[in-house]
Amino acid sequence: MKLDHKDHLIIKVLRDNSRSSVRDIARSTKLRPSTVHQRLIRLQKNDIIEKFTLKLNNKAIGENFIVFVLITTSKDIDNKVFTDEHIKEAFGVTGEYDLLLKLKFRDVEEFNDFIINFRKNNNLRKTLTMVVTTNIKEVV
Repeated sequence: MKLDHKDHLIIKVLRDNSRSSVRDIARSTKLRPSTVHQRLIRLQKNDIIEKFTLKLNNKAIGENFIVFVLITTSKDIDNKVFTDEHIKEAFGVTGEYDLLLKLKFRDVEEFNDFIINFRKNNNLRKTLTMVVTTNIKEVV
């Protein structure tokens, strides 16, 4: 499915606030509500919009310790690993490493417990851990 200018306008509004009503989106984009409604249905049906979500305050929910980990594996990691609640995003990458994980924890102790267990149980050859010192921009 090819997106046109109207689709991009709708998506831009939803990126700012996924709870925007059809009427609010129509007002912001200067499109008719019926047009917005039909396009939202089409965007969802064609998996352009996969889900509506929210951005939480990391500190308020106890996930203020953010870590990125680059991983080199000796064999494929079981997909069950990626269901861990601390793994927020996982990417296959090129270069010296195989995976990049974005992790969130309550504190350094919780992270330490996780990473020791993770390294022990997943046949990893090498990891590079980067602790976030300040969150400049985070998008859902």
